[in-house]
Amino acid sequence: MKREGKKILRTITAICAAAIAAGVLTSCGEGPDPNRNIIISEEKEERLVNLFSPMEKMEPDTENAARNATDTTVAMAEEKLGVTVAYRTYTAENYQDKTYDDVSLDRARSNMDDIYLLNPDTILTLGEEGVLKDLSGLECAKNLRDVVKTANTVDGKLVAIPQEVVAYGLFVNMDIFEEHNLELPETPEEFMECCRVLKEKGFETPVGANRWWLETFVLAQAYADLYNGGNTEAEIEALNSGQARYSDYMRPGFEFLREMIDCGYIDAEKAYVSEAIEGEGADFLAGKTPIVMAYWGAANTETAYGNTNFEMQVIGFPSSRGQMPVMPMTGFAIGAGAEHGEDAMLTLDVMLSDEALQAYAEINRVISPSRNVEVECVPALKPLNDKIREGVFVLGSNAGMKVEQWGNTCLIVRELLNGATVDECMAAFDRLQDATLE
Repeated sequence: MKREGKKILRTITAICAAAIAAGVLTSCGEGPDPNRNIIISEEKEERLVNLFSPMEKMEPDTENAARNATDTTVAMAEEKLGVTVAYRTYTAENYQDKTYDDVSLDRARSNMDDIYLLNPDTILTLGEEGVLKDLSGLECAKNLRDVVKTANTVDGKLVAIPQEVVAYGLFVNMDIFEEHNLELPETPEEFMECCRVLKEKGFETPVGANRWWLETFVLAQAYADLYNGGNTEAEIEALNSGQARYSDYMRPGFEFLREMIDCGYIDAEKAYVSEAIEGEGADFLAGKTPIVMAYWGAANTETAYGNTNFEMQVIGFPSSRGQMPVMPMTGFAIGAGAEHGEDAMLTLDVMLSDEALQAYAEINRVISPSRNVEVECVPALKPLNDKIREGVFVLGSNAGMKVEQWGNTCLIVRELLNGATVDECMAAFDRLQDATLE
C-alpha cells in the first residue's frame, strides 16, 4: 500500500452477520410438557478475527483464484486455522473528512479490531503509545529482512510486518530521453540539467507531481549518506537526542524542490491539489510529461504504468550517492488489547509465512519482506531492483526515528507547494524535533 491511507482507497461490501429469530412454541395439550420451549443447540463457536484495512473484498466466500494477493494469504490462514477473517474497511464516504490514518488511530486506540494495516506514521504513533503487540515472537519474524525490522521496531518491539517492501522511484519515458540525447541522471545537478533541456525542447512541465510523493526527492537527498555511509545508528541517535537537527538534513532537498518550482519544472499549484497518479498519470502516458514518481507496483502489468506504448525505466531519485530508491514501510499490526488477540497472532503468522509471502509476491510481483522469497521483476524495474539488491536505498520511514519521516515530510512539502519558504519549512522540522525532546 503505498501511502496506503492517502492514496486511492477502494470501497468494500461489508460482511454482515444474519440475525436468527427463534419463535416460542406453544402447546395445545392440557398437561404441562417438560420439554416445551427447550431448543437443543449444537452450534460450533465461530473463531473470528477482525481485520481493518483499505482493501477490497467483495464476498466472504469468494474463490481463492478471484481474490487479490492479500485475500489469498487470508484464505490460507482461514483454511489452516479454521478462523474467519472479517474485513472492516475504510471508505471515504463513511468517514468524510477523516483520512485512513485518522480512522486507524481511533480504532486501534479503542480496540475496535484485531489486525490493522497501518501506514508508517501510525505505526510509530501507536507503537510509542504501547497500543500494539510485539510481533517478534512470531515464527515468520525469523525470516524478515533486516531493513523491515529496522523500519518497524519501536522501543525494542517489532510492532508491524508488511507483506511487501514498497519502493519508490522515478518513472522515465526513455523514448523522449533518447530522442533528446539525455542520459539518466544520477545527481541532483544532472537531474536539473535534464529538466532544463526538456523545458527548452517544449515540455511545459518536465516532471509530473502530486500532493503526496514529492517527499521522495527530499528523503533521497537528506538520508543518502545516513543509510549508506556506515554510521546509521550513531546518526539516528544524534537526531533523537537533539545533537543533530533534522532541518540540516532536509534543507538540500527542500532547496532542490524550491528550484524546481521556480524554474517551472513542476507545477506546484496543480501538484498541491492532485491525487497520486490521477493528477499526472494521463500526461505521462500520453508522452506530454517525461518523468513522474511512483511506487514499484505501478510498473507491473495491468496497473497504472504497466502497459505504456513507449519504453519505460524506473530509476532511483537523484542524490549525492547516485540513483537512490526510497522505501517506506506499511505493515500489519495487532492491537495490544485485541479481543481475539491469540487467534489474530496465529492468523498473522500464517499470512506472513514464507509460503504465503511467496504466493503474494508471485501475484503482485513485488519485493518480499522475507529474505527467503524472491520473484522476477518486470524489465522496467530492473534498475531500481538492482540498487535494492546491492543494499543501496533510503528508508522513507523508520520507527527508530523519534520524528516520523514519511507523513511529516509530505505535509511540510505541501506547505512549500503552497508558497512557504525553505526557512519556514525548516522551522517546522525544528518544532517537530523540539516537541519530541520535550
